[in-house]
Amino acid sequence: MNRAADWMDQDLAPALGARDFEQIRQLAHGTFGLDLKPGKEELVAARLRRLLRSGGFRSFQDYYRHVLADQTGAALAAMVDALATNHTSFFRESDHFKFLREQVLPMLANRDIIDLWCAACSTGEEVWTLAMLLNEACPQRRIAIQASDISNKALLAAQAGEYPPDRCTGIPPALLAKYFVPSKGPAKTYRAVPKIRQQVSFRRLNLVENFSWGRGFPVIFCRNVMIYFDRQTQEQVVGRLAAALEPGGYLFVGHAESFTRIAHSLDYVRPAVYRKPRKKDGPWSRS
Repeated sequence: MNRAADWMDQDLAPALGARDFEQIRQLAHGTFGLDLKPGKEELVAARLRRLLRSGGFRSFQDYYRHVLADQTGAALAAMVDALATNHTSFFRESDHFKFLREQVLPMLANRDIIDLWCAACSTGEEVWTLAMLLNEACPQRRIAIQASDISNKALLAAQAGEYPPDRCTGIPPALLAKYFVPSKGPAKTYRAVPKIRQQVSFRRLNLVENFSWGRGFPVIFCRNVMIYFDRQTQEQVVGRLAAALEPGGYLFVGHAESFTRIAHSLDYVRPAVYRKPRKKDGPWSRS
């Protein structure tokens, strides 16, 4: 019997020791900013055991050494996928979308293109929510949404743009009928229509590393990800997000996230909405 392959069936799952947890915690924090506080040991063990089993590792220490030694980065990417929390839904925290539609988009009325960034897009529900909203509010405009996430697994799901009915309950029926096509067959799903799929570009991006888009965005959504960072990492990420905003641009974060305890350069607008100061008074522009 191959004990390395069959230990889960035999109730022989290796234990996550204090040293193992600390090493994995430090690696997760250093590479993608995740702040795994003490008390998360069982969560980490449960999420990584599938990787231990599939790789035939007898212990978390063996697995940790493998991740460090893998020069391709595939093992680290798989660890990120396992540890990352990808909970999201369509029209989540809906007041943000109301504010975007009623307050922000009218200020962009003279632009030929509405170019937004959905950072930490997870499995895509937020991306397609933005696409539906922009198409409804700006039907004659060119729309370009940049979507990013650190998780390859989440990005694949987002790019597929296909969801079972229970994941689509937050979509108003008229929008579901207009922007999603039901699949044929016993396993019913809804897939985003080509029109909005063509408006979105996906990219793997680590928010705790240096990155550049080569331009500023008028709107960035980066919601419910900074709650997993410590204060220092939050400041670094917010600084990078602010740099990616054009003057006057808006940053939307999750309602559970607040910048009151960190240093930043943005102006508070309303709960979970911040704005980059404009260089001068007058109409919002790229100046």
